[in-house]
Amino acid sequence: MRALVTGGAGFVGTNLIERLSNNNHIEYCENIIVSIDDYSTGLKENEQGCPGVEYFDGDIANITDYSTMIQDCDIIFHLAAKPRIQPSFKTPTESLQSNVVGTQNILEWARNNGNIPVVYAGSSSTHGDKYFNPYTFTKWQGEELCKMYTKIYDLPVIICRFYNVYGPHQLTEGEYCTVIGIFENLYKKNKLFTITDDGEQRRDFTHVDDIVDGLIRVSNRLTLFKGGHITGEEFEFGRGKNYSINEIADAFGEGYPRKYISKRDGEMRETLCIDKKARKELGWKPTKDVIQWIKLVS
Repeated sequence: MRALVTGGAGFVGTNLIERLSNNNHIEYCENIIVSIDDYSTGLKENEQGCPGVEYFDGDIANITDYSTMIQDCDIIFHLAAKPRIQPSFKTPTESLQSNVVGTQNILEWARNNGNIPVVYAGSSSTHGDKYFNPYTFTKWQGEELCKMYTKIYDLPVIICRFYNVYGPHQLTEGEYCTVIGIFENLYKKNKLFTITDDGEQRRDFTHVDDIVDGLIRVSNRLTLFKGGHITGEEFEFGRGKNYSINEIADAFGEGYPRKYISKRDGEMRETLCIDKKARKELGWKPTKDVIQWIKLVS
């Protein structure tokens, strides 16, 4: 199996490559995995030093031919994107270039090289107002490109929407951190938490191991390893339970010091995965709870 992973040095990409390179997954053993990442949020220390995995430093928004990196590619996991809502307000052009132009480049290369199956990493934020912030808009546009390529060119594509991912290799510093990454960093430094608005906004937090399991199940169906072939489908990968930001803070310790600041623009009040399609059609079942995980690692 030859797999191209865009964003392979990032949070989800690193966990995915770790799993793909694990010989316990027989369908991917003795494979070739190629990562392309511009290292804007990916980290060099995330690179897996094992046979069959190769890393390239490059921006998918500026690359239209990946043949020099990988040949006879069997599947593409398209995870690369400029993430997070707040930074996208400052640099909407970068979000558009990476999340829209970059996605189109990947899809076009896949089309021109034998209709290589593509797994696209979508975002649960598209369930809100798609014009609420540049990040959400660009991820939605990426989905629309995927649908167009499937409809017009019969390109095998599956859209996977992630809900508030956390776990190993998450960023803990910088503007692209998630709230759990921020809290983890502050907790280790014994600093007070900063919480926006009243802290009662709720999020469906999903462990990265569960996300990776979903990605592999989808890829198995796209490449006919297991079960019937599926394409042009959309799957929601969320635990199906949400917690308030205050509850997340409390998991680090009841009464842990915190301060509240103004509400931020462009963010949904609540995320919650109610779609059970992934469970029914893929046999996917999230296994980890964020509160329990925080108590184990903090």
